[in-house]
Amino acid sequence: MTAVESLRDETNVAAPAQQADVRLDGVTKSFDDVVAVDDLTVEVPKGSFFALLGPSGCGKTTTLRMIGGFEEPDAGAIFLGDRAVTGLPPHKRDVNTVFQSYALFPHLTIFENVAFGLRRRRIKGKQLAGRVHEMLGLVDLHGMDQRKPRQLSGGQQQRVALARALVNNPQVLLLDEPLGALDLKLRKQMQLTLKQIQHEIGITFVHVTHDQEEAMTMADTIAVMNGGRIEQLGPPEDLYERPRTSFVARFLGASNLLPGTVEENGRVRLRSGHVVEVSDGAVERGTEVAVGIRPEKLRVGGEQLANRLRGTVAERSYVGVATQYIVSTADGTLTLFVQNAEPGAGSLEPGADIDLSFDPEAAFVVDHTQEEDT
Repeated sequence: MTAVESLRDETNVAAPAQQADVRLDGVTKSFDDVVAVDDLTVEVPKGSFFALLGPSGCGKTTTLRMIGGFEEPDAGAIFLGDRAVTGLPPHKRDVNTVFQSYALFPHLTIFENVAFGLRRRRIKGKQLAGRVHEMLGLVDLHGMDQRKPRQLSGGQQQRVALARALVNNPQVLLLDEPLGALDLKLRKQMQLTLKQIQHEIGITFVHVTHDQEEAMTMADTIAVMNGGRIEQLGPPEDLYERPRTSFVARFLGASNLLPGTVEENGRVRLRSGHVVEVSDGAVERGTEVAVGIRPEKLRVGGEQLANRLRGTVAERSYVGVATQYIVSTADGTLTLFVQNAEPGAGSLEPGADIDLSFDPEAAFVVDHTQEEDT
């Protein structure tokens, strides 16, 4: 049996299929007079790639450290499977952590770095060697077992840290901004590597990041945190297409938010007096809202679409796959992305008057009072 098969088998029998691998119940943590995590209740599904996403100071790293046992909550309880672990030290929790700094032992070979946890469990000989080599194969580091960490690139060191964390079959792997020290190209490569490994072995990954693109690339489920609480939780596509708050709309990608008032189900009068249609017809008449539309959902022209806005190009920026325009309208400044799929697609010049349009199904609605607070 290979290491991957062993990891997968042990993961599959660790708990019933319906059992969450991580559960936080009313967890609160303060540092002096600052509330870092505020009455947080959340479940991490078994075998998922779960991301805690948010800006610096939102509580995501503190939450991860409490799951790992490096911090203890002031209130609430933490469970791994059906086992309460609140108060237990890190070495008594079935979790391992991969840090941004890698935390490799510089004086040990790659083999011994990966073998460290196995030796602490008194595993020896062929069993130890086989396990280590299987893990190095899993992270594509064949033949590098006798090198020292300083002889490896940053991406290779990160994969060693990953192999060391996985070698003991943890129930949950915690990833504390593990790609933050890598350059852009390596970071994107490691995103795909991490996602592939998680799918292969089936262990629950809990990943902390402030990078929304990173979270959307890797995670099955994202919890967007703000002020120690979860603003919204769900699959990446749900959070992006249907954000429930202006914070989520702005943090998870770019958004145009147009303030207005609900006139009737499916119709919003913008501040300019222009009326647009939206697909969310559940908002009460008279409610102050902001109509959201992603920059790539706007169209130049598009007479067949229900919603039309008139504007003037203020700025243009070529960004490779698309051209970004900043457009001034009576309802505010909008960002527009035009895909550079054909020659001349991004040929609009500053000062040009243009008609923009969007489909009601492409729009979302958030609370405008919250929008003014952000």
